[in-house]
Amino acid sequence: MGRGGVSKDRSDGPERKCIATGEVQPKHGLIRFVVAPDAQIVPDIAGKLPGRGIYVAADRAALDKAVQKKLFARGAKQPVQVPDDLVAEVERQLARRVIDLIALSRKGGRAVAGYEKVKNMLQMEEAQVLIQAVDGSGRGKSKLSTPHFGTYIGWLTADELGLAFGRQTVIHGALASGGLTQRVVEEANRLRGFRESAVAGATGREKDGGKGRREG
Repeated sequence: MGRGGVSKDRSDGPERKCIATGEVQPKHGLIRFVVAPDAQIVPDIAGKLPGRGIYVAADRAALDKAVQKKLFARGAKQPVQVPDDLVAEVERQLARRVIDLIALSRKGGRAVAGYEKVKNMLQMEEAQVLIQAVDGSGRGKSKLSTPHFGTYIGWLTADELGLAFGRQTVIHGALASGGLTQRVVEEANRLRGFRESAVAGATGREKDGGKGRREG
C-alpha cells in the first residue's frame, strides 16, 4: 500500500517520481502540478494541463513537505510561486472530482443512495463499493458491511455525498462494478491521503460516544 492509501500493486500505466518522498509509483497515486505562464504552481488533478508535470504523492504530509522545503522550484528547475492555500485547494479539487464521478455513475445507473437501496444492492451482491459519510452515525453505518473483495469509501461528508446524488445529504451509497467505479475508487483513494487524520479523528469521537449525523 502506497502513501495516501493508494495501492502500489497495480502495474499498468506509467510511473512517476514524487518530488517529496522520492518514491516512484503509478501516476494514479500521485498529484500532478504544472507551472502556469505567471510562474505559479497549479494543481492538475485531471492530468490534462499542458506543460511539464511535477508529481507529489497523494498525501497531505508529502505536499506539505514539498511546499515547506520549496521542492517545486527544484522540480520545475526555475523560480516558482506557490499559493498559500495550495494544500487546501488540492483537497477541494480532489473532493469535487470524486463527487462528479459518483454523480456520473448515478446517471449511468451504477450508483444508489439511501440505507434500504444500499442494503438491497449489497444483499443481491451487486455492489462493488460501499460509500458512507464520515459524519454519519457510527451505529447506523455499522449495520452495512463492505462487499466481499469490494472497497469502502468513508471520507466524504454527508453534504458532499448529497451533491453527488442530487440530494441535500446522503449517509449511505453504493456502486456497482464496471463503468466509472474503478476511477471513483482511485480518485477517492487520492482524496483519502488528504483526509486520513480527519477520518481518524471522527472515528475516535464515535468511540468516545460522539454523535454523527443520524439516518435521514
